[in-house]
Amino acid sequence: MVTKLLHTRYRVEDLEKTIAFYKEVLGLEEVRRHKSPRGSELVFLKAPQSEELIEICCYPSSGPVQVGPDLTHLAFEVEDLAAFAEQAAAKGYPLSDGPTESSSGTFAFIDAPEGYEIELIQYRA
Repeated sequence: MVTKLLHTRYRVEDLEKTIAFYKEVLGLEEVRRHKSPRGSELVFLKAPQSEELIEICCYPSSGPVQVGPDLTHLAFEVEDLAAFAEQAAAKGYPLSDGPTESSSGTFAFIDAPEGYEIELIQYRA
């Protein structure tokens, strides 16, 4: 039986643009970066209050990245969705959907580089 989620991995073509988005727009921290034995570049990121990692992989020789419709989104909690949305829009990443009220709080979406979708959730106090 597994005990916890360690990381989620996905591939991108423009590693530096993607890493800049996660660090500068979402505020994630770069934990480590290295080249795998197969030649791919790997960067591990984490949200300040999370243990789970996001592994961003760039392996150019495997062809263009195609984000399928079945990978729907990654979700992050934010303290103040309105303030986050304003800051993200100022950096060139406006909300793509929402904000929408739900019974547990407010959520919205932004589009990350490479076609990945990010959900942002502000839970009710």
